Order: sequence, then C-alpha cells, then structure tokens
Amino acid sequence: MGKKWVLRPKITNKSNEMTLLPTPLKPVCLSPGDAVAVIAPSSPFDREKFQKGLSVLEEIGLRPLFSDKIFETKGYLAGPDAHRARLIHDSFADPEIKGIFCARGGYGALRLLPFLDFEIIAAHPKVFIGCSDVSVLLNVFYSRCNLVTFHGPMMESLGMATQPTKQALIDTLLSGLPVSVIPDNKMVIRCGMSSGIVSGGNLTTLCHLVGTHYMPDFSGHILVLEDIAEQPYRIDRMLTHMRMAGCFEGLAGLVIGSFKGCGSLDEICRIFDDIFSDDAIPILAGFEVGHDEPNLTIPFGIRATLDADNGRLLYSEPSVAG
Repeated sequence: MGKKWVLRPKITNKSNEMTLLPTPLKPVCLSPGDAVAVIAPSSPFDREKFQKGLSVLEEIGLRPLFSDKIFETKGYLAGPDAHRARLIHDSFADPEIKGIFCARGGYGALRLLPFLDFEIIAAHPKVFIGCSDVSVLLNVFYSRCNLVTFHGPMMESLGMATQPTKQALIDTLLSGLPVSVIPDNKMVIRCGMSSGIVSGGNLTTLCHLVGTHYMPDFSGHILVLEDIAEQPYRIDRMLTHMRMAGCFEGLAGLVIGSFKGCGSLDEICRIFDDIFSDDAIPILAGFEVGHDEPNLTIPFGIRATLDADNGRLLYSEPSVAG
C-alpha cells in the first residue's frame, strides 16, 4: 500500500530542515455504539479487573467484543505468538470493529513483530490503544504503517481509573478535536519550545528495541517516556545505552511521564538533566502519562508543540478522522 507524502518541517536541536514525511494515517473517530475489539497481545490478565474495564467502555457508549481465545495462556504469555498476532490481524480486518483496546501489558508484544502483516494493518486503519509493553506496537505501527496510535489505559487499569483518565479517553478518541495536555505538577528541566511528531512510551520496552530493525527513528520527534518500578540507576543505564546507540540524535523535545516506584520525581529529573545536558531541547516533566493515575490518553504519530515555558503539549491537528 503506497504512502502519501507531504513536505513538512523536521525540527532538530541543530537546525530546521525540510524533509519529506508521510501523511499520518488517521483512524476514524469513535462514536457511541461502535464495536471495539479487546485483545491480549502480551501477558495473561486478571479477569475481574478485565470485566471492570469492559464496564467502563460500555459506560462511555462503546460495545466491547472479544474472543474467548484471549484467555489462552502459555506461561507468562497470553497464548502462543502466532495466536496473539492472529487476533491483531483479525481485529484490524474485521469491518465491524472500529477500534482495538488491549487487556494488559506485561511482556510479549516484542515477540509478535516477526509475525505481523503490516499490510493488513495499514489497509484497515483503526484506533489502537495501549501502554507499557504495548509501546512496542504503538511505535512500530506508526513507523511501519504510518498509523496514528494512542498511548492510554488498558482493561486491567481502566476499571479503577479516575475521572480524568476516563475523560481524556473520551476527549481523544470520540471528540475529533486536537488534544491539549497540561500537567498539574509540571517540572521544567529545560526551557524552550519545539514541534515534532509525538512518539515513545515505556522506556524499558523501547530500550529492548535497540539493535533490531524495528527500532523507530526518533529524530525530529517529541519523545514521551515513562516507566515503573525501576531503580534510578537502571533508568540512567537505559537512557545512557539508548543515547550511545544514537537513539536520541536530533530529538525535538522530551516529555517525561510517570515514573512510579522509580524514586522521587526530583531524582528522575536530575537523571534526565544529566543525560541530556548537551541537548538544547525543551524537556518537561510531570505529565500524567503511564503506570499511575491519572493515565491520560495521548496520540502518537502526529505533530504537536511542546511549550516547556508554559507547561503544555499542544497538538496541532485532530488525531482521528471525522
């Protein structure tokens, strides 16, 4: 399937260059009554929490559908790799399904990449949302298919979600309006303003893409990073490893989400300030994105402006098609 290309600015910390970027492949905006698939691309999940998450989807007017096959297990995986990949293909190809939600992260999405048919995914653009281990799929679906994806809550956490989490989900997926994300407790690490494609997700998960041919190119991007239950030295080690591998060359900006159980926010900010000390890019921490509450839904794969001085991330266009 061919891509449409437009000339748009690619912002780096060195210069403003004009480069050809593919037009984002936007899924259709969700509407009340739409059927959405629920899949388990990674680890098995708690069924009680899963049911509570389904109830929230129903409360906001969506119609969650799932196959009993998502309850399969293979040790720490929600079934064999080919089985989990097939559920992804089936969900994208099914004309009744308008969006795809994930049950849980954990581990396993990385193993699916060799099994995925990206032509099927690109031919049927749909809302695809998840976080944590699912960060692999969010970024690869964008880099391989140019599909706009969504970093947000999954079934296991959605049933216990706060109102801001639920409202952000509605505003992002059902309103058809550009998203604005303003953290309540911002911490400015580096002042400034820049624009770029938003991407990223879980630091540990993205770090394990390094060295594979699935690793996205983050140059010109505003990179969102979050994690959970990692010691500060491990955060430092992963960032250092990715930096030495060239993953952060030409970044437009950094958005730091929740680092729950990773030490104090001050300590996390000091690590980022040290690792990126030579980069003249805006860096803003305190975003409610990741493994904590609230967990706000944000689009990956379209442009936004990071305004660190005023503490906000402003998208310049809707993330879904009307």
